[in-house]
This record gives sequence, structure tokens and C-alpha cells, in this order.
Amino acid sequence: MTLPPVVIQATPLDLNAAFALQAGPEVGAVASFLGIVRDAPQGGLQALELEHYPGMTESAIERMVAQARDRFGLSQASVWHRVGRLMVGEPIVLVLTHSAHRQAALDGCAFLIDYLKTQAPFWKKEHGLHGAQWVDAREADDAALARWGVAARNAA
Repeated sequence: MTLPPVVIQATPLDLNAAFALQAGPEVGAVASFLGIVRDAPQGGLQALELEHYPGMTESAIERMVAQARDRFGLSQASVWHRVGRLMVGEPIVLVLTHSAHRQAALDGCAFLIDYLKTQAPFWKKEHGLHGAQWVDAREADDAALARWGVAARNAA
């Protein structure tokens, strides 16, 4: 079965369904990344809320997936992302990449995660013990994307 390039959903990720979508005989490697909502460094995070613009978000991520497929020779790539209110410990994003060789799958997966952190049109709000606040872009995320030769100037 073919992987959908992008799935944005408010419901929990069905990891079994995602991994059940196996590629053809040309695939020698499948790389995956599962991101999980973690507590804030200072502690006290109760939930993370993600907002997006339907249609715009999918289009932007589909362009990222296409770029990863072209750049790394991936046979398939897919991003599954949650939106809405998520609690600490819940899966938030799953990236799957398929290729003939492991390094291309691993690099494509890492590239997509770095790209998503800085370029995907999501807005994040942390809900904690002392109220809620929007999450700003981080310089470290821009630097991670820069290692792929892609400039991002999101952090202030």
C-alpha cells in the first residue's frame, strides 16, 4: 500500500495502521521518527495545543515531503501530525521514510523532522501550572535545518 504523504488529525495517531502500510520489494529500509509531547524544561507542562490552517498546512508539508523524496531518492515518505490539545506523553508526530538503502531513509527522516520544526505552519501553545503561553521559534531549530542547506529565520 502507498503511504499518504500527509495526515493531519485531532484523533490519536494509529501507529499500527501507519506501520502496516508497507512498501514494495524495492524498499530495503524504513526509517521512522515518533515525536512525543514532553514536559517543559522547567516542569509543569500540562498540555500542548496545536492549531493550524486546514489545507494550507497539508500543502506546505506535502511540499516538504516531495522535497525529501527528491533530495534523498525516497520511494515513499509520510508525515502524520496531531493537532488540538495533547497531554504530556502523547505522540504528536510520526515521520516514515522508505528507500532502497538505510542512509537515504535515515537522512530523509531527519531532514523532514528538522524541516517540520521550523517550516510547518503550526502554532503551539503550552498550558502549564501558571497559565498558557504561545511557543516561540527556537534558534536551535533554525540551526538544525541549516545543516541541510536550508535557511530559516524564525527565531527572534
